[in-house]
Amino acid sequence: MTARMTDLTHRKTLPRLDESLLTYLTPFSKLEKREIRSILDQATSRRYDEGVSIFDEGAPAERFFMLLDGYVRVVRVTPTGEQVTALHIPAGQLLGIAKAIGRETYPATAVTATESIVLSWPTRLWDGFVADYDGFATETYKTVGDRMGEIHNRVMEMATQQVEQRVANALLRLINQTGRKVSDGIEIDFPITRQDLSELTATTLHTASRLLSAWEKQGLVQSKRKRIKVLDPHALVVISQPKSDL
Repeated sequence: MTARMTDLTHRKTLPRLDESLLTYLTPFSKLEKREIRSILDQATSRRYDEGVSIFDEGAPAERFFMLLDGYVRVVRVTPTGEQVTALHIPAGQLLGIAKAIGRETYPATAVTATESIVLSWPTRLWDGFVADYDGFATETYKTVGDRMGEIHNRVMEMATQQVEQRVANALLRLINQTGRKVSDGIEIDFPITRQDLSELTATTLHTASRLLSAWEKQGLVQSKRKRIKVLDPHALVVISQPKSDL
């Protein structure tokens, strides 16, 4: 998988946004309306097509971002050149916050998993946001901690779990974070391919496809047209657990 280039054909500037868009988003929830208006007046808002890179690993961190709508995949390149999906970020969260971890470059690439609406600000405003806006710093560093914890858990999964457990855990995590209840199960609420799932679980496309096909035959999941639906979450929970030696 390679991220498409970000250019103006994929990024569309949006009209002036209303303060209500940020009122209920955690980093801004403690702010007064006039403060939110000031933040929005300093932001650039853009609509991105699916599959577009918002920023690239190793590039100078000139801006930080807030995902208003859509989903984003966070992708890293291993020392051997393989691309691995580290995280999926849902709407309402900050991203590209390199400044929060003391970096001057982006540690990963952010690629839209769906059409997305994104706000961004110049990084030079970061210190002012942290100092001036109540709750912004607290929630930002909580977000960093949560993501580091999730990445740590995934590293532990890769080191200690069989591939079947890893794939089951990945599907459970995705339906927990982004699942949409449907008549016969829970659907991951953005397009995800078997290749995406293999990258997310550090396994091969062949293995991820084999597992999904087997689980489809058992009635546990349904996978078609970039959509994965979990029909029997409890069965996946059982599969995700360590196997007893007894």
